[in-house]
Amino acid sequence: MTHDTITPDLLLQAYASGVFPMSEGREDDELFWVDPEERGILPLTSFHIPKSLAKVIRQERYSITANTCFKTVVQSCAKPTRGRETTWISERIEALYSELHRRGYAHSIECWEAGNLVGGLYGVSLAGAFFGESMFSTATNASKVSLVYLVARLIRGGYKLLDTQFITDHLKQFGALEISRTEYRKRLHEALTVENVRFDQLDDTVSGATIMHLITQTS
Repeated sequence: MTHDTITPDLLLQAYASGVFPMSEGREDDELFWVDPEERGILPLTSFHIPKSLAKVIRQERYSITANTCFKTVVQSCAKPTRGRETTWISERIEALYSELHRRGYAHSIECWEAGNLVGGLYGVSLAGAFFGESMFSTATNASKVSLVYLVARLIRGGYKLLDTQFITDHLKQFGALEISRTEYRKRLHEALTVENVRFDQLDDTVSGATIMHLITQTS
């Protein structure tokens, strides 16, 4: 499928149907749809925070914000890293998600240290479902802290599904699991019927202790 045929509206319809786009590289204009037989999710009611990471959050070593520099987060996620020299986040994908962000459907979490952006993530929000797209980190635990703050925000906002697309060792430590395509679509349908969901229910100044309380009282 060429880049001209995928619009932000079509992208939202795809997510609601259980599929998502990828590309072969940063300069690739063509996108293709992905519909895995096994889908990765992070259950919000059993999210696990490793003890060492819980200590980092309580100590508030990083400052966390939401939606302050969405495009920069996407570009940072697209940069080559050790063990990943290529990216599926093409310039066309960046443009599409930036438009979704402008419309209020895509969000970012930013992790700061001494005024520098050192980690973060972004994804798409539809009703009670959040579709995590990518994360990055240039400082120890920065992407992990970003994920924890995202989960707390989703719990406070009334979300029911956190889709991670695939499972990685990075996500397994938080309780991520794989479910069948059929089970995923069932959960997706249920999440899309949830009303009055809000991504902005947490203030950027929320304390690490509050973040931990939000998650542990749900788990």
